[in-house]
Amino acid sequence: MDDIPLPGRSVDIELGGQEVITIDLDNLDPNPDDVLDLLKDGQCKVWVWTKLAGEYWRRGYLQAAERIAISAVESFQSNGSAASLPPIYSLLANIQIAYARKAPKLILTDAQQDVMTSEKSKEVYHRDAAQYLNTGERVAADSGEGVRGTLAFLTRGIQQLATRSMDDAMRSFDGVLAEKPTNLVAILGKARILYARRNYKEALRLFQDVLRYNPRCIPDPRIGIGLCLWAMDHKLKAKAAWQRSLEVNPSEWSAQLLLGLESINASKNDNLAESEKTQSFLFGTKLIETAFKANNRSAAAANALCELFLRKGNHSRALKLAERTIQFADTLTILTEGYLRAGRVSHVGESIPQANKFYSAAVEGQPKHVVGAIGMAQMQMLNDDMAAAIHTLDTLIQPPNPQRSVEATVMLASLRACPRPGVSTSDMAQEKSRARDLFDRVTKGLELEDVRTAAQGSKKPSGIADDMEMHAEIARLWQGDNLDRMGKALKEALRISQASGQTDPRLINNIGVLQHLEGNFSEARIMYETALTTTATLSSDVAEGLSTTVLYNLARVYEDEGEDGLAKDAYEKLLSRHPEYVDAKIRQAQMLTNLNRVNEAHDLLKQCLAPQNNNLNLRAFYTHFLIHTNSAKIAKEFVFTTLKDHDKYDVYSLCASGWIMYHQSRESREVSSKGIEERKRGFQRSAEFYEKALQLDPMCAFAAQGLAIVTAEDALGSLGGAFARAPGVDEGMKRSQNAREALDVFAKVRESIHDGSVYFNIGHCYYARDEFDRAIESYETASTRFYSGQNVPVLLCLCRSWYAKAIKDQSFSAMKNALKYAQAALHIHPNDKAVVYNIAMIQQKSAELLFSVNVAKRTLKDLQRAIDQATHAQKLFASLANDKTPIVPYDRDIADNRRKYGDTMLRKAEEHLTNQRHFETENQARLAAARRKRQEERDRLEASERQRMEELRVEAEKLAVDRRIAREQAMEWTREVRMESDEERERKSKKVKKPKAEVVSGDEGEPKKKRRGKLKKEKVASEQEDEDQAVFSEEEEIEKPAKKRVAKKRVVRDDDDEEAAGPRKKQFKSKAMLSDTDEEMS
Repeated sequence: MDDIPLPGRSVDIELGGQEVITIDLDNLDPNPDDVLDLLKDGQCKVWVWTKLAGEYWRRGYLQAAERIAISAVESFQSNGSAASLPPIYSLLANIQIAYARKAPKLILTDAQQDVMTSEKSKEVYHRDAAQYLNTGERVAADSGEGVRGTLAFLTRGIQQLATRSMDDAMRSFDGVLAEKPTNLVAILGKARILYARRNYKEALRLFQDVLRYNPRCIPDPRIGIGLCLWAMDHKLKAKAAWQRSLEVNPSEWSAQLLLGLESINASKNDNLAESEKTQSFLFGTKLIETAFKANNRSAAAANALCELFLRKGNHSRALKLAERTIQFADTLTILTEGYLRAGRVSHVGESIPQANKFYSAAVEGQPKHVVGAIGMAQMQMLNDDMAAAIHTLDTLIQPPNPQRSVEATVMLASLRACPRPGVSTSDMAQEKSRARDLFDRVTKGLELEDVRTAAQGSKKPSGIADDMEMHAEIARLWQGDNLDRMGKALKEALRISQASGQTDPRLINNIGVLQHLEGNFSEARIMYETALTTTATLSSDVAEGLSTTVLYNLARVYEDEGEDGLAKDAYEKLLSRHPEYVDAKIRQAQMLTNLNRVNEAHDLLKQCLAPQNNNLNLRAFYTHFLIHTNSAKIAKEFVFTTLKDHDKYDVYSLCASGWIMYHQSRESREVSSKGIEERKRGFQRSAEFYEKALQLDPMCAFAAQGLAIVTAEDALGSLGGAFARAPGVDEGMKRSQNAREALDVFAKVRESIHDGSVYFNIGHCYYARDEFDRAIESYETASTRFYSGQNVPVLLCLCRSWYAKAIKDQSFSAMKNALKYAQAALHIHPNDKAVVYNIAMIQQKSAELLFSVNVAKRTLKDLQRAIDQATHAQKLFASLANDKTPIVPYDRDIADNRRKYGDTMLRKAEEHLTNQRHFETENQARLAAARRKRQEERDRLEASERQRMEELRVEAEKLAVDRRIAREQAMEWTREVRMESDEERERKSKKVKKPKAEVVSGDEGEPKKKRRGKLKKEKVASEQEDEDQAVFSEEEEIEKPAKKRVAKKRVVRDDDDEEAAGPRKKQFKSKAMLSDTDEEMS
C-alpha cells in the first residue's frame, strides 16, 4: 500500500483495456508530448484531459496546458465526441485570460526603451477567450444540453471582469452564488466589483467571508481586505492585513508592493525625525524593487519604481519603466501616471515634442489632472504659445469640477501678469486685475493653511508659500497702485530670503524705496545701507549694477533728510565710478538750485545734455529747471523742440507745453485786438496740449488738473474771448458752475496726486463759489500738510479768503486772521511790496469795519487796536506812494488815495473811542446794578431757606419726643401681655393633668365652651391692641394710645409704615391664636 499514490495526486490511463499507466502529478515532465500520446491512445474522458492541463498550468507550464487543451479538442472532434468539449473550451478561455494578465494592454509603436511590438495585446487574448467561450456555448447548445454548470458561468464572469464589463460580470457571479453561496471565485469576483464601485464596506465583508472559508486562498483575500480598510481610512489595520498576507505568502508581490508604497508615504510625515524618514523610504524602496522582480509586468510596481529612478536621475531606466506602466496599465489612473512620468523624463531630457505628446495623452485621459495640465502648459510655454497655456490652466481651475491647486493658480497668475504680443493696453490691465485676484486667492488659502497647521500643532510644510519669486511678482503687480500691498509682499519675500540664509539685497533695496516714498527716511536709510553692504555677496557683474542703484537711492534719502554734505559725497562717489550716470548729475543740479547757485546748475545740466540730448528724463528736468528759474521763453522753445525732434507723444512735454501756453496767455497784458487774439489762441493751444496728453495717458492726473484749472478760470470763455456769450447769462453763476465742474475733476485728481497743488486749486474753486470756509480748509491742508506753512502763494490765498469772509460776515476776528497770514508771508519775503500793500489795506479795512458796526458788537480793546493798526497803515501807504522804484506791483496813485482816505477816516477815531467808552461805562454800570440785584435776591432766598430749615428741625425734635414716649408705652404693654400669656400656660398645664373621665361632653359642655371663647376673644382684642402699639418705630407718625379703648384693634394711622411693622405683628398674632386654639381644644 505504500507504493499506492495519494488520492488525487495521480491519474490512471487505461490503454486498450489491458494496460493501465499511472501519471504522477507531482513529477510531470515539462514536455507534454508523452502525456499527449497517452491521452490520445487511451481516448480518455474530458475530466482527465482537464485534470492534466490544469496541473501543468498550476506548475507554470501554461503553454503545455494550452497544447493539451487544443489536442483534446482535436481528439474529441476526430472521435465525433464534440458534445463533451465545453469544459475544454472553458479551460482554453481561462488560459487566454491568464495570457492576457501578462500581456500589454497598449503597445507603444514608438517606444524607446520598452519595445513590445512583437507581443500580443490583452485585447487579442480577451477576444480569443470570448471566442472559446462562445464556441463552448454553441457546442453545448448543439448537443441539446444548453449552457449550464458553474465552470461556464465563472469563466464568463472572469472574462467580463477582465474586460471591465462590471454589470455583466456581477450578474454572472450572482448566478453562481445563487446556487453555491460559498463559491470563493464568485465571492472574490463580486468583492472586486464592489471595490471598483467604491462600496468598500460591502466589499470588505465579502473579502472577510473568503478568508473565513479558506485562510489559504490564492489570491490572498487579505490584499483586498487591506485595500478596503485603507480606503475607509483605517491605515494601521490595512497595513496589518498586508503584513499578515506577506507572512502567509512570502512570495506574494502584491503585499510587498502595497507595503512599499505605505512606507514611502510614511516617510513624508513631517512629525518624523529625518533618520526615521530615511529608514522608512529605503525600506519601501526595497519592497517595491522586490515586488517588481516578482512580477515585472505589474504596471503599479513599474509606476512606483519609475518615480524612484526619476528622483535618482536615472532617466533611461525611468523612461523604460514609464513605458512599461503605459503598456500594462489596467486603470485610467495608472495610465495617466505613466504618461506623466514619461513626459517628465522627456521634459528633463529636452525632448519637447515627445514630452508634449505624453502630457497631451495624460490630459486627454483626465482633463482635470493637475500635474498633467501643468506639464501641458509648460510645453505650450516652451512653444511660445502663452494663450494656449493660459487656456489649459484656466480650464483646470474653472467649473465644472474645478481643481484647487495652488501651484496651477500661481502659474496662471504669472502668465496673466506677463505682457504678451498682440494684447492691447486695456486687455493687459484686465489681465493684471485677474492675476491679482488669483494671487489673492492663493495668499488667503495659504493663510488658512497656516492657521490650520498652527491649530493642529504640526510643522508647517515648506512649499509654494516659501517661494520668494511668487511674493516678488505679487509686489510687481501692485507697484504703482497700492504701496501697502506691495510692501507686504516684499517683506514676506525678504523674510523667506533671510530664512534661507542668503538675503537678496534687491528686496532690501525695494523695501527701502517704499519706506522712502512713504516719508520714513530713517528706515529707508537703514535699508539702503544694509542693501549696499549685502551686495558684496553677489557676483561681480550683478553687484556692480545693484550697488550703483542703491548708492543713488542712499544719496537721495540723505538729500531728503537734509544731509546735503553726505548726499553730495554720495553723488560724487557715484559719478567717480560712473561719470555717465545722468540722474546723479541732475540731483547735483537740483541741490545747486536749492542753494540759489543757478548758473552752476545750468552749466551742469548743459554738460549732461551734450552727450545725452535724446534722454527724455533729462530734457524733462531741464524744462522744469527753466520754468522755475523764470526762463519761460527758453523753456517754451526747448519743450517744443522736444516734441518736434524727439518724441511728439511725450506726455510730460505735452503737459509742460500746456502749462507754459496757459501761463503765458494768462499773464499777457496786451489789450489790442491782436493781443486778445493771441491770448485766445494761447488758451486754446494749452487746452489742446492737455487733451492730447489725456488721450495718450487717460490716467495722467497733471493733464486733468491743467484742464480743470482752465475750466475753473473760464480761460476759454471771458478770459480768452474765444466764444461769444449768450445774452442774459449771469457771469457769476457761470463762473460758479465752472468751479463746480472743476471741483469734480480735482476730487479725482486728489486720489492720484499726493501734492499740495491739488488742494490749492480746490481752494481756488471754493473761493470762486464764495464758499470761503471750505476754501480756507483746503488752503490750510495744503499749507500745513505739504508746505509746512512756508509757501507764500498759499499764505496769501489764506489771507485773501479770510479777508473775503471778514467782509461778508463783518467779522473782526476773521480780519485778524487775514492780517496774521499776510504778516507770515511778509516774514518769508520781507521785500515783497505787494504783501506790504496788502497788510496796509487789511489794517485800514479793520478800522473801517469796526467804525461801521454797532457799539454793542465791538470792544474798546479791539477798536483801539484797529485804530493803531490803521495809523500804521497810513505810514505804509505813504511809503508805498513815495517809493521811487521804477516798477512796483501796485498803483502809486491808489496807495496815495488810500492814505488820504485813511486820514479822513481817522479823524473820527476819537469820536468812536469816546462813544465806545461811554457805552462800555454805562454797560458796566448796568451790569453792576444787575449783579447787585441778583445778589440781594440770592441773600433773601438763603435767609428764607434757613428759616424753613429751623422750623423743620424743631418739628423733628418734637416728633422724636413723641415717638420715644409711644415706644416706652408700647414696651410696657408688651410686658403686660407676656405676663398674661404665662398665666394662661400655667392654667392649661393644670387642665391637661385632669383625668379624661371628668371632661364634660355633649350639650352640657357647650355653653361653657362658648363663654370661654367669648372671654378669650376679648383678651385677644386687648393683646392685638398691645401688639399694634409695640410695632411703632422712630420713623413712623403715631397718635397717643387710648388706654381704655380695648375694643379697637389698631391705633396706628393709615399712613403708618405697615410694611415695617408687618413681621412683628404677624409674630404676636400667631402666638395669641395658638393660645386660643389650645384652650378650645382642651
